[in-house]
Amino acid sequence: MIASINGIFLYVSIWLHPFYISMTELMYKPNSRTLQVSVRIFTDDFEKTLRKNCNCKVDLSLSDNKPAMNTLVQQYILQHLSIQVNGKTATLLYKGYQKEEESTWTYFEATSISTPKKIIITNSILHDYKTEQINMLHINANGKEQTEKLDYPKQGFEVRY
Repeated sequence: MIASINGIFLYVSIWLHPFYISMTELMYKPNSRTLQVSVRIFTDDFEKTLRKNCNCKVDLSLSDNKPAMNTLVQQYILQHLSIQVNGKTATLLYKGYQKEEESTWTYFEATSISTPKKIIITNSILHDYKTEQINMLHINANGKEQTEKLDYPKQGFEVRY
């Protein structure tokens, strides 16, 4: 916005509220009967949330602290993400995380998964950080893709095939 005071033009910036968003992707691999899960979260929001929950120092970019960060990341995601396939809760095996520019990707895999007829996802990632949180879901199974937006406080979604 530009304002004029006594003939002098001033540029006034308006602070726009940032977006609070995550993306959770599920991909079913029929040949290996696995469900691959990746979660992308803005790193600064994720680090603030982890700090709040553990009351400890959190820096996802430090390689010398990676084992401790892996534990925090794994525990947090598993507390806030649950997937049921055909009525059974999928056991998500943590594969790790990586920072990529402004975001952090976390990776999980569930094995011995039967061909999905119904998938129920419960996702409350960062709900304990901001009520403006939006969690996007992208599911790819049985040759079909589905995308869903979960606005806080909504945290559940069901897909039937």
